[in-house]
Amino acid sequence: MTAVVAAPAQAANPLVTRFAADPSMLVANNRVYLYTTDDAGNSGTYWDNNAWRVYSSADLTTWTDHGAPFSVGGFSWATQYAWAPSAVYRNGYYYLYLPVDRTKIGVARSTSPTSGFSDPRGNPLIERGRDANTGDEPIDPAAFVDDNGQGYLYFGGARAPKVVRLNADLTSTSGSIQNVTINGTGSGTQYGEAGFVHKRNGLYYFSYSTGWPGQIAYATASSPLGPFTYRGILLDYTNNNTNHHSIAEYNGRWYIAYHRNALPGSNNFRRSLAMDYLNYNSDGTIARVTQTSVGVGTPTIPVNRVQSYNFADRYVRHVNNDARIDPNVSPAADAQWRVVPGLANASSGYVSFESVNFPGYYLRHYDYDLSLARNEGTAQYAADATFRRVAGLADSGAVSFQSYNFTSRYLRHSNYVLRIDPISTATERADATFRITS
Repeated sequence: MTAVVAAPAQAANPLVTRFAADPSMLVANNRVYLYTTDDAGNSGTYWDNNAWRVYSSADLTTWTDHGAPFSVGGFSWATQYAWAPSAVYRNGYYYLYLPVDRTKIGVARSTSPTSGFSDPRGNPLIERGRDANTGDEPIDPAAFVDDNGQGYLYFGGARAPKVVRLNADLTSTSGSIQNVTINGTGSGTQYGEAGFVHKRNGLYYFSYSTGWPGQIAYATASSPLGPFTYRGILLDYTNNNTNHHSIAEYNGRWYIAYHRNALPGSNNFRRSLAMDYLNYNSDGTIARVTQTSVGVGTPTIPVNRVQSYNFADRYVRHVNNDARIDPNVSPAADAQWRVVPGLANASSGYVSFESVNFPGYYLRHYDYDLSLARNEGTAQYAADATFRRVAGLADSGAVSFQSYNFTSRYLRHSNYVLRIDPISTATERADATFRITS
């Protein structure tokens, strides 16, 4: 049975409301499939997942949860740790490359993208101790099939990227395991884990996490075997101690899928899926990705700014998690908000303010001061982050925001810093009045 995921009532990050991570994008059948580790199935204290999960979408807005296409138990020779998967399609078959036991990579195959996967080998494709030059951690497989049909499997953790050719059946290897060389200078040249390869305009892009926590860096080459030349950072740190991604083109646009903490109750072992646009510069380099809560697709909740009524050049923004009003905000996303239904009360008139560039982070008050804080999923947090929208205290054509759990107090700025305060004077009424703009 499949289920349509209610991704919080709009096209947004996180993509789904189930804990999941390490997305591998596959475009097939005019859909995008995301194969993931299923963090909802682990202990919450380690990456002790025992199955993988797959989601799909045609519009990148509504995602269908197809359940678990495969589990560790599908390999008779594996015992634990369903870690980051990789998926490719070729000649009527879907292939999943799946790391287990921290020492092995298996392959599962099916004629369906969502079910029916089985082990065609009966033993690992890659195994530490059996195969030469696997490195200490043969994990994080990334399969890539070139335009000429030649397949490659990239893998490796613990700062040791590897690659090996795949035979035409994509279930066996050809030749020896080789090291992936990244030339250049700077901290971004240091591979940590989570390698991925894609091709655009004849150029091969090898992207990878730099460590724990890590940024996603990338390097390019004229050959899928390298050597690769370091080009820069394409995705900055997320708010998780791991960073894992995949890249794909769909309907003429490029996208990056990754994970971060954006769901209530998330932590370093229970992560959430995100997707944003990937853009190229005219010289083929990649522009740094802006992480957003809006995501891709067509949002049903627009992006807004909150303008001060009595300081019309200033807007509500966050800076180092503090909330204030400032002019000329840079980056602009620091002053952009999704005004969503109230976390504590979603009925008409109640709202919460979610940051555009920090998914899962909302304005909330603590000891009457306002800050940007990650949704803890508690009733207290929800109440602190909820406001009742009322007619402007200084101008009924504008708007004011009454605290949900301290109804005698309103959102206002004082010396440009945001607070919730009782309001009595004309100046205070103006300080507590705002306009919602685009």
